[in-house]
Amino acid sequence: MSIGNTIAAALSGLNVASRRAEVVASNVANAMTEGYGRRSLAVSSHGLGGVRVEGVHRQVDAGLIAARRLADADLEAGRFAADHLGRIELMVGRIGEDGGLAGRLAEVEASLVAAAADPASEIRLTRVTDALGALSDTLNSASDGIQSLRSDLDGTIAEQVAALNGALVRVERLNVTIAESAHSGVDPSALMDQRQQAVDSIAALVPIREIDRGGGEIALMSVAGQMLLDGRAYRFDFAPATYVTADMTLASGALSGLSVNGLAIAGDGVGRLVGGRLGQAFALRDAVLPAAQDSLDPLARDLIERLSGPADPTLGPGMSGLMTDAGTGLAPGHLPGLAGRIALNAAVDPARGGAARLLRDGLASAGPGPAGSAVQLERWTDALREALPLASGGQARSAAGHAASTLAEIGAARVSAERDTAFHGARRDTLRNAELSGGVDTDVELQSLLQIEQAYAANAQVLRTVDSLIRILLEF
Repeated sequence: MSIGNTIAAALSGLNVASRRAEVVASNVANAMTEGYGRRSLAVSSHGLGGVRVEGVHRQVDAGLIAARRLADADLEAGRFAADHLGRIELMVGRIGEDGGLAGRLAEVEASLVAAAADPASEIRLTRVTDALGALSDTLNSASDGIQSLRSDLDGTIAEQVAALNGALVRVERLNVTIAESAHSGVDPSALMDQRQQAVDSIAALVPIREIDRGGGEIALMSVAGQMLLDGRAYRFDFAPATYVTADMTLASGALSGLSVNGLAIAGDGVGRLVGGRLGQAFALRDAVLPAAQDSLDPLARDLIERLSGPADPTLGPGMSGLMTDAGTGLAPGHLPGLAGRIALNAAVDPARGGAARLLRDGLASAGPGPAGSAVQLERWTDALREALPLASGGQARSAAGHAASTLAEIGAARVSAERDTAFHGARRDTLRNAELSGGVDTDVELQSLLQIEQAYAANAQVLRTVDSLIRILLEF
């Protein structure tokens, strides 16, 4: 090898060593950076004996990242469901909890028993009306809370769709920039880090698969088969409702579903974007929360029917009973949202000018009856305790039994959702830790830095030796 080639080889070694030191420094600096892929320098031998840089490789485990993203989607969906089911449970109360439906019914029965022990006591009769009013208020509050949650979910869906569109546009632009950088010989690793973070944000909303299109570009498709990005980002639209009531559904057209590039998604409105926070938001709005409402409305109907008709012989056909549908009798087929409309008959409510004595004498009594008669009060108590099936079907139970069964079902759904969330969380953490273990190891990087230092010193020594040889030659 000539002296010139020796100098060139040593200089190329110094260049590679400095580039490796730069890569190691970047790795160490970004050891805790989310979405950072460890870099390594790819080199090859030069034909004249030196070494050259072929490029910087971004080292990530694509399979592990794909699995972790699916776990992210499952975890986000599970958390979202558990949170909303927990809110519903707080609205209706748990079994044995003061202020819940079961507790309110127990208060009504206890107040009726106390009033029957002293029918002449206006105070005890008023306590019955207060307990019945608290029971209807609890049902009203729970029903209104469910519809408020549905309305919030409608707005949340709109926000998530906007976030999805924004992230897809970012990935589309980064695709173009990464392809241009790779074509021009510029290291695109930092741009790939940004793209991975953008794709991760999409994966929390929709379970996705990443498809390599070559040249630095990727395409995105939902696990169920909906294309999200392929060259150009797909556009998703959603029209939120101003408010949501119990009778508003997707099937009736009162609530909106998604549209893709201007075409509405038929059926459940979310199509092949099921899973993740977005799909779970639709499931909660259109299935889970309406199911909770559907469990409260039959309870309200059961109370209205129990405390009217046969329970009070003074009532004639079509007359309102002790509990009403917004002040009137129960209208056939007008069940949706009944829990939000159930109310104590104003005729017995002293707060609205009514007479509490009607609890003792009968709602349609012509005048005051015997002050010491507890017959009608006992009829009310018996009506609540009688084992009857709900209009929607099922086992015959007392009013308190139906309330307890409904609360148990809501609580069980919440517990199941929390159990699933715990499982998805453990799975996601395991995959995340595995992903991090393949990332930057600062101990390894510092060991590499020592090797780089030695390589740099060796190449520098070659140049010093060549310099000494040249000086010896020049002395002759």
